[in-house]
Amino acid sequence: MGVVQAGEDSNAGSALSYWGRQPGERLREVANRNLATYVRQELYPFSAYYRRVFDQAGVDPRSIRTVADLARLPFTTKQDLLATQADPKTRLDFVLRPTPERIKSDWPFGRKLALVLGGARARAALRRAYTPSFLTFTTGRSTEPVGFAYTPHDLDVLSEATARMFELMHVTSDSERIVNLFPFAPHLAFWAVTLGGFRTGRLVVPSGGGKVLGTDGNLRLIERMRATSLISIPGFLYHVLRRGNELGTSFEHVRTVVLGAEKVPPGMKARMQECLERGGAKNVNILGTYGFTEARMAFGECPTDVRHSSGYHVFPDLGVFELIDPKTGQVVPDGQDGELVYTGTSGHGTSVLRYRTGDLAVGGMTWEPCPHCGRNLPRISSTLRRASEQHALNLTKIKGTLVDLAQIGSLLSEMREVEEWQVVLKKHNDDPLELDEMEIRVAARAGVPADTVKTLVSTQVAQLSEVRPSRVSVHSLAEMLEFVGMESQLKEKRFLDTRPK
Repeated sequence: MGVVQAGEDSNAGSALSYWGRQPGERLREVANRNLATYVRQELYPFSAYYRRVFDQAGVDPRSIRTVADLARLPFTTKQDLLATQADPKTRLDFVLRPTPERIKSDWPFGRKLALVLGGARARAALRRAYTPSFLTFTTGRSTEPVGFAYTPHDLDVLSEATARMFELMHVTSDSERIVNLFPFAPHLAFWAVTLGGFRTGRLVVPSGGGKVLGTDGNLRLIERMRATSLISIPGFLYHVLRRGNELGTSFEHVRTVVLGAEKVPPGMKARMQECLERGGAKNVNILGTYGFTEARMAFGECPTDVRHSSGYHVFPDLGVFELIDPKTGQVVPDGQDGELVYTGTSGHGTSVLRYRTGDLAVGGMTWEPCPHCGRNLPRISSTLRRASEQHALNLTKIKGTLVDLAQIGSLLSEMREVEEWQVVLKKHNDDPLELDEMEIRVAARAGVPADTVKTLVSTQVAQLSEVRPSRVSVHSLAEMLEFVGMESQLKEKRFLDTRPK
């Protein structure tokens, strides 16, 4: 299957422009048609894992005609991926691997005829489209990293998806100078930006993040390049901008900031805006993205005021989302809170169907036109919570308490009295039989007394979560940067659970 770029009935304009102006019903039709074709001609024939899933569920792949039909199939989880990749006999079962027998039995006559008439060139193109040539990995914070294989076709899809996101975010000028602050690593974010630059012809300079150039080195690169766009993990970029203000670094050319790999509370955007304005920047768009390794692409916000979010615009021609009740697994209507479940409809390497992301979209997904950019693309709510960030704490001898660390993290990021923070879960006296404790480590903003920030953090966390921290400890900024691994970790260690597993 080729990469859809500007629509089958349009030769003008970009793919984003084309799909963005299509009516909602047309977009749903395309999503359903691509899903049906993908399941029938790609996923079922070539994925050993999903062939078993369909057969065990007694579902004929030809009966999957719409996104609603997916509800007849079981979900895929990260544990399924881990279990499959742990066994040498099954480690490639999620990778699409065509065989002459499966092509003969499952491809339509026209597609088989084109392969035969195309001769050696067509066979070479088939091998290129389906032969894995690249890997990325999940970050492995809560489990072992999971590898995802890309074929050259998949790299084309990722390049196209990122090019669309650049256009959505107005990163389109011929004079664009983009600094990619993501760490050098086999992870989606770094490579999406890199390939997006290749696809669009924009200048993208990778800095390697904090490990390679260090904070001051990144600042010298930004200033020397007169960077127009900065793309980074939120916490690291805020650290860089804050240091830039200390050194008097100029940010006057920066027009766009794109943030990925972590959620971005509005308060964090506002802090970045202040730092950029101190450095001479004006009218900067600060935009979040939502991406995950299993999708092999990311989705972005369009430009808005930092106090508002457009939601993440998704591409129904490349993949589809369902929203489910995380407890019952039942699909919920558009606009209602639900866990995001993803099915790719354009991939060839490691491919997933009905993958449970663990991300709860508060407000769900809407197919209404975007009030900010006017495009008709469906949008996911930017308020996301992860089930894995809800931790059970035994804070009393009576009962356990469920604490949402993501909410606490958002609160701390929004507090103007707090410069940096980390939440630590541990056992009292490190005794496995003792009660749990929640310590919050903070660095206070300049001029804020330690006792003041302790009281504010303790009070506001208690009001939000109905759990008062066991301790609020105040540290220097340098100590907090060391605690969170600002320049040594792929992502900052904002939540540290030291309790025995």
